[in-house]
Amino acid sequence: MPTRRSVLLGTAGAALALPVTAGRALAATDWSVEVVRSTMARFTPATLGGWDYMRGLYLYGQYLVYKRTGTRAYFDYIKAWVDRFVDGNGNINNSFNNLDAMRSGVLLPILHAETGQQRYKTAADKIRNRFPTYPRTPDGGMIHNTGFVDQLWADGVYMAQPFIANYAKQYNQTYGFDESTRNMVAYFNHLRTSNGLILHAYDVDGSSSWATGTDHCSDFHWGRAIGWFAMSAIDILEVLPVGHVRRQAMIDIVRHLAGGFQRFQDAATGRWFQVVDRGTTNGNWTETSASSMFTYMLSRGVERGYLDPSVKPVATKGYQGVLGKISLGGDGRTNLVDICDATSPGTLSYYLNRPRLRNDFHGLGAFLIMNEQLTRVP
Repeated sequence: MPTRRSVLLGTAGAALALPVTAGRALAATDWSVEVVRSTMARFTPATLGGWDYMRGLYLYGQYLVYKRTGTRAYFDYIKAWVDRFVDGNGNINNSFNNLDAMRSGVLLPILHAETGQQRYKTAADKIRNRFPTYPRTPDGGMIHNTGFVDQLWADGVYMAQPFIANYAKQYNQTYGFDESTRNMVAYFNHLRTSNGLILHAYDVDGSSSWATGTDHCSDFHWGRAIGWFAMSAIDILEVLPVGHVRRQAMIDIVRHLAGGFQRFQDAATGRWFQVVDRGTTNGNWTETSASSMFTYMLSRGVERGYLDPSVKPVATKGYQGVLGKISLGGDGRTNLVDICDATSPGTLSYYLNRPRLRNDFHGLGAFLIMNEQLTRVP
């Protein structure tokens, strides 16, 4: 029989007793629950960290686990974290001058729907109202950061575009559908390559040190940047009206990437490499967050009929590969390994030598999103 003990967790100033289970067999483990339980044991909402895209990614994943399990403590934890930044009147102290700052905003319409409290809508409105004045490239792409003039990083779409698309769906504003798809297509037109992948970044005038590739792009296919883009496409399609003028373009993006994911999946592990198309390059390594993101997109794409059913075994193999990177430690808490640290566009050696982290929120959030998909659609 499994052994059990309790860990005290501070949530909104209160202590909660949740069970810890050790010694579970792999097949019997609910890895989403274990990741959430372990993370809540390691951090209170007050110590989880600041308003950034990594926490927003992770907590969105935790929300998906809450929706499946109904465990109220998971939701209360998310709310307590957001309430550190949103006051009773809906004020949020952020100027939103970079796309990264927008990702956690995806939690605001969720909290508004769950609680009925107007303050979350007011805070969401501040992000929504930043979109019309946010700096862009000549073809309409929202730049990654107001300090990086005319640069599009593939990472950036996930930070802002699913938010505005979901906002459009929840509040019946078609602007968000147009905005999100316009950005996705603008980015894709610059970054796509014939091998089924996209490059990491584009600079309008090519003045950045990394913009040495064709058409002022970076030279490399960094895994997580592609993963962010893939999740953006599939998540926007979840809410995009069937008759939208760019719906087929979004499906085409998913199909393009699926071709690359099939082509470059590591046959030995089922995962994908840090630099996706350089699997035989010395020093390359399979990266957990990107592998989770790719798996999620493939599985959801097959489920929704965007991809042929023959793609499903690729997602299944990817899922099993990612599960090989998670385990329960001697303390009864999860450890998820080989997660790339935050990464800018750079040289090949820069990508290959990025730190390989354990339990980093990039990986934990991507893992939860993937695991909730593959738990529901094995």
